[in-house]
Amino acid sequence: MTPEDLARLHQRCFDNTPRPWSTDEFSGLLASAGVFLLTRAHGFLLGRAIAGEAELLTLAVDPGHRRMGAGAALTTEFAVAARDLGAETGFLEVAADNIGARALYRRLGWIEAGTRRGYYGAGLDALTLRLEL
Repeated sequence: MTPEDLARLHQRCFDNTPRPWSTDEFSGLLASAGVFLLTRAHGFLLGRAIAGEAELLTLAVDPGHRRMGAGAALTTEFAVAARDLGAETGFLEVAADNIGARALYRRLGWIEAGTRRGYYGAGLDALTLRLEL
């Protein structure tokens, strides 16, 4: 997937957030140290592993293809890839009102580690989740 492909899919998946990521933002991230991209049909995951920790930066699955296992597969692949890159712990932020994503992460063993007030804009908090890899 090209940065343009990633930005288009991100737009379809996150049209209700303050601002989906741009092509330039994806290009910059992909050029950054420790960043890795995992892809599946109709979805992708962007992660970063550095200094023993990994961050799941974003997970996007086309809305018409959700609840078919791609998100779970990508998240599981993230844990393997991060561990292979030397990470011992994974982190992510998820919108507090994103019930589907929260259920997915909980099912895969992620636990709540904190809250970032207003992370996604006024009145929309993020939960920080942690996974021991």
